[in-house]
Amino acid sequence: MVFRLSDALIFPDPSLAEEDGWLAVGGDLSAERLLLAYQNGIFPWYSEGDPICWYSPHERFVIYADDIHISGSMERLLRSARYTLTEDRDFATVVRHCSSVPRAGQDGTWITEEMIDAYLSLHHRGITHSVEIWEGGRLAGGIYGVVIGRVFCGESMFGLAPSASKVALIHLCRSGRYDLVDCQFHTPHLERMGGKFISRTELQRHLSAAQK
Repeated sequence: MVFRLSDALIFPDPSLAEEDGWLAVGGDLSAERLLLAYQNGIFPWYSEGDPICWYSPHERFVIYADDIHISGSMERLLRSARYTLTEDRDFATVVRHCSSVPRAGQDGTWITEEMIDAYLSLHHRGITHSVEIWEGGRLAGGIYGVVIGRVFCGESMFGLAPSASKVALIHLCRSGRYDLVDCQFHTPHLERMGGKFISRTELQRHLSAAQK
């Protein structure tokens, strides 16, 4: 069943989510609520004008850092000087690009103005982070997400140049700071890079390790 949240800072047990992962509706996007959500494998996902919806899929699509697949062509690109990489240099612009860059099969974006403000607030607290990919001084790609211990909860990524978003994702996996990247949902693109489904219980094990 889908629960309606009150003003109390609490979520229902994620195991009670609907088959599609829909767990609750309502509440707010305060930094405290968002942090509690991600610590429990829950994330907001809704469209402009709709109430805030909270999801916790029974299976989660993730990439284990050690399992990232890098093709020969990607290795050559990574060794080249085509792109330069930074972290947290321009978090706000990365989020803006993620909200505006068109995506195949999608009409519009789930990254609302309210969500942008919320993740910026988390960024000021050192909870959300970004990777930026630059080409000749122009932002060519990037990724942002919420960091819970050694889990990078990826929210969105974009690319305006060939494989720029892949470079950002590979950097996260090779950084040595994360055991896995939570991709939330399956895509063929992420599967080719080594993504696979794990249970919510397995994801929670990684998330809980950061809270001990």
